[in-house]
Order: sequence, then structure tokens, then C-alpha cells
Amino acid sequence: MVAGVAYLDPGNVASNMTAGASFGYLLVWVVVLGNGMAWLIQYLSAKLGIVTGESLPQILGRRLHRPWARRAYWLQAELVAMATDIAEVIGGAVALNLLFGIPLVWGGAITGVVSMLLLVVQSRRGARAFETVLIGLLMIIAVGFTFGLFFAPPAPGGVIGGLVPRFEGANSVLLAASILGATIMPHAIYAHSALTRDRFAPGTPTAAAGLEDARGISTPRLLRATRWDVTIALTVAGTVNLAILLLAAANLEGVDGTDSLEGAYAALRDGLGPVVATMFAVGLLASGLASTSVGAYAGAEIMHGLLRVRVPLLARRLVTLIPALVILSVGIDPTLALVLSQVVLSFGIPFALVPLVALTARREVLGVHRNRVLTTMAGIAAAIFLIALNAVLLWLVFTGG
Repeated sequence: MVAGVAYLDPGNVASNMTAGASFGYLLVWVVVLGNGMAWLIQYLSAKLGIVTGESLPQILGRRLHRPWARRAYWLQAELVAMATDIAEVIGGAVALNLLFGIPLVWGGAITGVVSMLLLVVQSRRGARAFETVLIGLLMIIAVGFTFGLFFAPPAPGGVIGGLVPRFEGANSVLLAASILGATIMPHAIYAHSALTRDRFAPGTPTAAAGLEDARGISTPRLLRATRWDVTIALTVAGTVNLAILLLAAANLEGVDGTDSLEGAYAALRDGLGPVVATMFAVGLLASGLASTSVGAYAGAEIMHGLLRVRVPLLARRLVTLIPALVILSVGIDPTLALVLSQVVLSFGIPFALVPLVALTARREVLGVHRNRVLTTMAGIAAAIFLIALNAVLLWLVFTGG
């Protein structure tokens, strides 16, 4: 279920809310497609951790023999993790400002402190206690962001029309890349393989052969349970992400000022009442608090696996908190920073996805649990689509299309 938290961070909120307010139902198909690809990718990541007993960064750290290659790969992965951290801290800061009037810089600091407390739970109580806390926050997120739809449901015809793939100019492509970057998050790919490694017994040759692990639980049984876990988590996350876009499309399209989270909050308050607006802000706060701890966990795993350097989670959280606080203190528009951070994530997807698909298709890595041909083909198709979208985005940006 931690995977579901990673797909409901403030970057998702900003991207989906902006897409709905700017283009109505146009990009509904992007949210649906992205969630479908996310299911496949997160299952492959979890499978890799269960069968091998290693995370994706660990395996890549062993296979990238040249030090410069490991460092280069680590650098892009680290930038992706930092973009994630920035989005999550900013989102929490905006939510605290909306709810209690706390200045953005102080709100960012509070979000960072709470995320450190969650990381203490992970380090002292283990993966299960960490997941339990995050599942509780996930429920708050789900209620907060779907609450408004009961008061202002979307138009069925608009939703159906939004399932037809199409764009309307460069800005819609930018938002599509932002949605996909927020939906298929590279740091979640790295983190999920590590979380399943930590939660289950380490992989052994007998586990790779489909026999029982050290606890007497067969690998096929673990994989079946994982498929259900990923399905439930991504169903919840996908429903909430779609609800955010639909709420904006039904109520905020064409309304002045709704290109920011603050403006969207004000429009929801004026149009649907303070209760709906408050629930939206509560959901935003929960998403920032929950997802920032997952991002810090992923970043620490990336560094450990690729550079073989173990940095304490709390120390890393303190360091990565600085860029977000700088952005908040210099007055950069928080919503713009959130959307652009998700575009950065979109460009980091192929670097995580291509190795994941390649490794899970290899017999020497997963044994009898390697991907079926259709699974590998689906993974390749997802990678090609995402790379092509990023190429189109670059062309539009540099040509002014």
C-alpha cells in the first residue's frame, strides 16, 4: 500500500488540479493510462525485491562495473529523488498555509520535521509499522480529495469524451508529462523493490526456483499476495487522482486564479463551501506528510545501492529539505514549482523503467519468475510511450510549438 502513497503526493494534486482547471476533461485519458502503466511497473518492482532479496539500485550497483557509470546513474536518480522531496515539502507547506495561515517557509519546516518522525518509525519499528502509518494517511488523502465530488459530480459525457487520447497545444503536452511524472514516479520504482526486500525474507536460490523461503512461505504465494496489494493500492490512488482532475474540470474550468493550489482552494471554498475546501486542504496536507517520508527512504536506498554509501535517513532528510525551503523563501510560485518538479520526474522514468523491465525479463535474475513475453512487451511499450512523450515535450519547448 506504500506504493499508493507515492502516487498521491502534492505533485499529483498540482498536476491533476491544473489539468482539470485548464483543459477540463481533456486529459482524463492520461490519468487512466498512467495508472494502468503504474500497476505493471510497481508489480515488477515488488517482484524484483521479493525474488532477489535486493532493490533495483543494489542490482544496478553490482552490474554497473565502471565507477563513472554508477556515479552518473546515481546523479540522475538523486536529482529525481530531490525533485520528489521538493514537491512533497512544498505541498505540505501550502496545505498548512491554507488551513492555519502558517507562513510557507515555516510550513515547509514543519512538514520536514513530521517526515523525520515518520522515518524514525520506519527505522525503529520496521517496514510493517511504517506501512501502517502510511495506510492511515492514505485513507485521509482519499477522503479529502474525493469529498467534493459528492457535492459537485462531473458530467458523464465529459468524462467519456476525456478518454479519447488527444492534446490541445504545448501546454496540454506539458501537463500530460507532468501527470505521468507524478503517476509513474521513478523514486517509487526504486523504493518499492527495497520495501518488499525489507518486508519479506531475502531471496535465495530456492526462492528463485519457486520453493519456500526461510519463513516457509513460497515465492509464488508472496507474488500473488503482492499482485493483490498493488491492485488495491493503485485502484485507490488512481481513483483519487482521477477525482482530483474531475473535481477541477467540473468546478474550476475557466475560473480565474485556479492555476494555483491557493486559487483552487479559494474557488472551491467560494463555489462549494468551506467544508469541501477544508477537506481538500486536509488531503493535501496528508499527501505531503506521507509522501515526503517515502521520498527520503527512496533517496537513501538509491545512494546505498549505487554508491555503497549508507547515509542516515534523518541526515538525508535534513539535507534535501534545504532546496524546498529555499524555493519557498524566494517567492517562487509553489504550484509552478510542483508542476515542474513532476516534469523532472517524467524525464527520470526511462532510467528506472528500462532497467526494471530488462532485469525482470532475465532468467538469471528472477529464475522461473521472470516476465512472460506479453508482460515484457507491455513494459517496453510503456517505456517507448513515455520516452516519445518527453521527446515531443522537448521539441515543443525549444521550437515554441
